[in-house]
Amino acid sequence: MSSPSPSAAETPAERYPFHDSALPLDKRVDDLLSRLSPAERLSMLHQYAPAVPRLGIGAFRTGAEALHGVSWLGVATAFPQAVGLGASWDEELVREVAEATSTELRAFHHHRPAAIAPDRGPNSLQAWAPVLNLLRDPRWGRNEEGYSEDPVHTARLGEAFCRGLAGDDPTYLRAAPVLKHFLAYNNEDDRCTTSSGLRPRVLHEYDLAAFKPAIASGAATGVMAAYNLVNGRPCHVSPLLETELRRWAAPTGRELFVVSDAEAPSNLVDPEHYFDDHAESHAAALKAGIDSFTDHGEDSETVIGRLREALERGLIDQADIDLAVRRQFELRFRMGEFDPELDPYAHIGTEVVDSAPHRALARRAAAASTVLLKNTGLLPLTDPAKKIAVIGPHGDALFEDWYSGTLPYAVTVADGLRARLAPAGGELTVHEGIDRILLRAASTGEPLNGTAFDLGDWGLGVLTLRAADNGRFLSVKEDGSLVADQAVVKSWDVHETFRLVDATGAAAGGTGSATEDGTDRGAVLLQSVLTGRYAAADADGTLRVTAEDAAGAERFTRELLRDGRAEAVAAAAAADLAVVVLGNHPLIHGRETEDRRGLALPPAQEDLLKEVAAVRPDTALIVMSSYPYAVDWADEHLPAVLWTSHGGQETGHALADVLFGDADPAGRLPQTWYRGDDELPHPLDYDIIQAGWTYQYHRAAPRYPFGHGLSYGAFRYGELEVDSATVGQDGSIRAALTVSNTGTRPGTEVVQLYVRPLEARYQAPRRKLADFRKITLAPGQSRRLVFDLPAAAHLAHWDVATGAFTVDPGRYQLLAAASAEDVRATVQVTVEGPAPAPRTVLGRRTAAADFDAHRGIALVDATRETGDAVTPAGSDAGSEAGSEAELLFSTVELTGAREVSAEVALEGALEGAAAGAELEFTADGQVLATLTVPPTGGRYAWTTVTATLSDPPRGVHDLRVTLRGPLRLAAFTVA
Repeated sequence: MSSPSPSAAETPAERYPFHDSALPLDKRVDDLLSRLSPAERLSMLHQYAPAVPRLGIGAFRTGAEALHGVSWLGVATAFPQAVGLGASWDEELVREVAEATSTELRAFHHHRPAAIAPDRGPNSLQAWAPVLNLLRDPRWGRNEEGYSEDPVHTARLGEAFCRGLAGDDPTYLRAAPVLKHFLAYNNEDDRCTTSSGLRPRVLHEYDLAAFKPAIASGAATGVMAAYNLVNGRPCHVSPLLETELRRWAAPTGRELFVVSDAEAPSNLVDPEHYFDDHAESHAAALKAGIDSFTDHGEDSETVIGRLREALERGLIDQADIDLAVRRQFELRFRMGEFDPELDPYAHIGTEVVDSAPHRALARRAAAASTVLLKNTGLLPLTDPAKKIAVIGPHGDALFEDWYSGTLPYAVTVADGLRARLAPAGGELTVHEGIDRILLRAASTGEPLNGTAFDLGDWGLGVLTLRAADNGRFLSVKEDGSLVADQAVVKSWDVHETFRLVDATGAAAGGTGSATEDGTDRGAVLLQSVLTGRYAAADADGTLRVTAEDAAGAERFTRELLRDGRAEAVAAAAAADLAVVVLGNHPLIHGRETEDRRGLALPPAQEDLLKEVAAVRPDTALIVMSSYPYAVDWADEHLPAVLWTSHGGQETGHALADVLFGDADPAGRLPQTWYRGDDELPHPLDYDIIQAGWTYQYHRAAPRYPFGHGLSYGAFRYGELEVDSATVGQDGSIRAALTVSNTGTRPGTEVVQLYVRPLEARYQAPRRKLADFRKITLAPGQSRRLVFDLPAAAHLAHWDVATGAFTVDPGRYQLLAAASAEDVRATVQVTVEGPAPAPRTVLGRRTAAADFDAHRGIALVDATRETGDAVTPAGSDAGSEAGSEAELLFSTVELTGAREVSAEVALEGALEGAAAGAELEFTADGQVLATLTVPPTGGRYAWTTVTATLSDPPRGVHDLRVTLRGPLRLAAFTVA
């Protein structure tokens, strides 16, 4: 790449045209590509592209993790999690964080050998960040990786992050941002086989909207396809890669380089069974637009062998290969690999890693992303001479998530407050509020590992055991042995979580009931969460986690040595103020591969909070977490509640700054915090419109709304004014208002501008974010804010009847707000233009997926390559006829209709299928036609069935199509 590396080939004696930096980029790529043999070109399609010594081309690898700092490559500056950066609502701050991250990535690229396969190329400058998946469901295991539940908010911060990574040089990239994960990826459980059903409105108004700005502006250089399926088709063979993403990128003049997610190409055969063999699946992925295959780790030959077989079988041709390789080399030229003397970023050295400016930025970012959820006057603290008790498992600990870098140091909440209190003589006590226990083996009478353990209770019976003698976590090794040797819990397979199971089979949990002598009632078994096996004694008495069931497990007596909760409560009672810090561990319950089961805090944490607050009413709760919790009790009983993501190395300093008012709590929620009794939709229901997801469509009052957050300032919003009360469908609105700080302290406010139609003919959002501004005002200061809102960008909806965005005429409301539910000023505007015509179906093919509303459907693939179809939910080749679904097509013009034909498929030859699978067309309750659907021989074997309409009505009516049985409907045509 842009510096010598172990994998770089010797510079050839002959210089070729591709070495000439004066040539246009496309000519340089043309020349280089022409000099590669077909075999060399094919070899470039794996993540680890080999060197070509005869041309002086070094080895190249795709992908470095850089979500909130450089990850997996060693010690690097750790910034707040992406969801925390989302809470900042600050595009410039996010750009600065990305700039610092890419600067450190440059240092790793130039000066540090790769941690994996150092002979296969230097650390990559292709940064696999940001994540633009929308935070639709707060139970998503990877919630921490996204910015927001809103597409406008996500798109703006995502584009800012891309620009920070890429730098501002017009020719060369500091790093190459890759957007993750395309598309509609918001669940972990069974993520490789579940399908996200996206109706066209959700696709265009919600999911695609988050990705489009960064690509269309040229800020992003690539995209990673997602593990999941969309409408029954794996994302790695999605036609949207070409029809949407590359269409957006085309006007920029730059190619979009698309990479697979790890092992996802192999998943197309197993477990997805979408293709019969790997040559076929890899060929389909390449032709769909995947340029680089992240599969089989460093084993390139397996992947290249599959693609070679595909070439030999005629499934792909040389042009398909050349196109992907062209995209790779365009990116490599832009990253400076072939022009090291011109690369403006080639000079970056290791001194930038964890530098003083980056530490200061980490502190500022952590403060700016802290959200004050509730405050009745307890904050800011004014007396640093007070005695403060810091309580909770997060009070004196910071946790790394899977995509965190290795923390250079960790300033905990206790550390930050201690530093703030010490100069004034204040006193700080720290108590985790967790028990210390001894597990004594019944067979030997000896304590497990000869030490006591501090018992971390993470809910659902899942525990960590930290050895009292060395402060390290108990871990299960490959041979089943138990060793307390892990300083942190951070590995793909977590070996440090256990259950204490009552010997009768019931989980004993983390807070047992103790007898008077300190011994918990009943024997317990130690079970590994990872393996499901139990600790058992070998013949020599050594304990290993080898027993497959409870019958062969060792019995332990649990002795309570320290009542952590009682000590914490006593400390709170003796203090002037309690700061309770609770939350999640990023590798336990809710992480990549595992969704959360609910929104509640672990019961042990909730109980600790309640007992502390009972003796010390002046209690502030800090929730430190990767996602929202239902904190109903805290909101109703405590004077102050704050939230921060896992904020990186400077978390404690930043929170001390906020608690004492040295920094305003400038964060605002990037997603809705629901109430505990709010029954959320099913995790796999991606139809945000009908299911009622996010602030746009959810009807129940939230605990804390999207955009919520308090300041130490107080803000008055003036009248919201527009330059004109009317606007054309292709016009623009200029809205303005004055915001004033009427408080006595400086404060930061995020002014949010929402829009909503007042006379919608479709199921419209309650309100939708159009724009926002983050401002800081001194006491008494005012600022005039002006928002320019093109109608086509902010008032349009996806019209399923025309297959395009449409601005309907009528009245719209603009709302200036401090959150999605805290509206401060409104104004109405009227869009002028012709009224939309009734839907035309006569003589036109109407796609089944272009419905206005639905009941009981699943969206599926019409073919492996393209197109969507509809089937009753739960239908498959083995289901019995009888399942039913309904589609609604609103305001349809039926004048002149005589017959209807439908494109249908019915897999297999189910007994009774011919009689049990049918379509029924009705208008206003009148049955117009019933079409019997015969077995067609396969899910992609389409046929057309036709029926004459019975006494069809004239004029405009709502048309309903009922599907009965496991058929698939792609489209219908009325003639």
